Amino acid sequence: MKNINKIIIPSLIGVLMTGAIGCTNLDDVVLDKTDKAGALPALQLKAAYQSLGRITDQAAIYALTEHPSDEMQGPTRGADWDDNGRWRNLHTHTWTNQSDDVLAAWNDLNKGHALANEVIGDSRSTAKQKAEARFLRAFYMYYTVDLFGQVAFRDLANPGALPKALSRKEAAALIISELNAIMPELDASTASNTGTATKNAASFLLAKTYLNNGVFSQDPNSPAGPFTFAKADMDAVIANADVIINSGRYSLTANYFDNFHYENTSRSKELIFVIQNEKGASLGNGSSPRNRYFMTTHYNQTPSGWNGFTTLADFYNSFDKADTRIGAAIPGVTDVKGLRAGFLIGQQFDEKGKPLTDRTGKPLIFTPAIDLKNASEPEGVRVIKYIPDLSDLDNPGNDYVFFRYADAWLMKAEALFRSGNAATALSMINTLRTARGSRALTTLTEADILAERGRELYWEGWRRNDQIRFGKFSDPVQNRSSASPAFRVVFPIPQRELEINPNLKQNFGY
Repeated sequence: MKNINKIIIPSLIGVLMTGAIGCTNLDDVVLDKTDKAGALPALQLKAAYQSLGRITDQAAIYALTEHPSDEMQGPTRGADWDDNGRWRNLHTHTWTNQSDDVLAAWNDLNKGHALANEVIGDSRSTAKQKAEARFLRAFYMYYTVDLFGQVAFRDLANPGALPKALSRKEAAALIISELNAIMPELDASTASNTGTATKNAASFLLAKTYLNNGVFSQDPNSPAGPFTFAKADMDAVIANADVIINSGRYSLTANYFDNFHYENTSRSKELIFVIQNEKGASLGNGSSPRNRYFMTTHYNQTPSGWNGFTTLADFYNSFDKADTRIGAAIPGVTDVKGLRAGFLIGQQFDEKGKPLTDRTGKPLIFTPAIDLKNASEPEGVRVIKYIPDLSDLDNPGNDYVFFRYADAWLMKAEALFRSGNAATALSMINTLRTARGSRALTTLTEADILAERGRELYWEGWRRNDQIRFGKFSDPVQNRSSASPAFRVVFPIPQRELEINPNLKQNFGY
């Protein structure tokens, strides 16, 4: 892997320096003119996959998907975590087109887009390599249009021209067209290739795009809706979810946290598309899930973290106390160092039951109440989704999860509900709730579906997307007492991109 990185990094300097596809001449990005037997397209494709690692960082793309939602906040604790207000601005919906995470997310997504284009535009690429690259381009485009409401898309037939600016509606239509076109070239999902583009991964992304098509089709001048969800789109969600559900490949994993365990490759029955990680092996792209526990645990816990991000009180309180997703002891972790999975609230203990303390010697008691601007060390309910491997905290074997079976299940249930089949949707929701130890519902509302998606998929990067679709993104939450302007459902285009590509126009409201 290290040898591959040495080949890729110098040769992609044009992409890495600019970050954005809008200011990158793809003709000038050359890895090695002495390609033999198709080695170059393989390296180009690997680089496009490796760019997925940027999504696993706690900043940029992931920060935009989580901090503005109702399930994550980044409080300032004295001199810790102030960072010029970047986390507070995301939580309070006061970002600008100069905000660090806005610019970084745009650059990271467009770099992945550009890397995929390298494979697609190379005549030496095989049909399968091009299909995988087109899947990855669609993946990066989905994140871009969801976050920014526009996609800078370069026509490979006219590489000298500035990238087109695709609207949300145009980008969604292209994503759907591309995924349907490549389906015959993709492999059927198997246990050994969840880290690559497969038919099931493409079906999942199709379902996700159709599910949000009502949002993406909205007038750019009223981006927050109300939305209309066409029955044809909902039928397409159901059909694509059924490809996954009926494949016989997946099922709901009995132990919820096995989906995020450091042995989740073998333990989970739900992994559709992931970054495959191997214990002790660094992929060199930041894809390790290590920051998912370091960003939340206290200094005096193991692993000794950065004492940063927390969930919100109302989100934590949305769980039934019997719900297994709210927390669990993990053999090999809790009995060794005391750390539990799920939500950490109240007094924290070591493996012997001894109460932990903060750095001043006071009891380490995590509280639902938290001051966003001036929190004390213990304030805030912490979240452990990915289970740390105590024998290798920096390079554990947890596969990083993008697409999961339970999400496909919930997408189908939502589509059925929006199509008028509330009875079957209720049955599906209750199947999931029962599997997670929660009581069955007797009726089903939109609010129930949104809440269930939150309980199942918390901190996996989907909450902002879900809240927008259900019309709840702008609502007041803990430490954001007023409703946000409707235009905040998309982020602004970075100012630099507007200056270099006049095809892009700033989003409404900014």
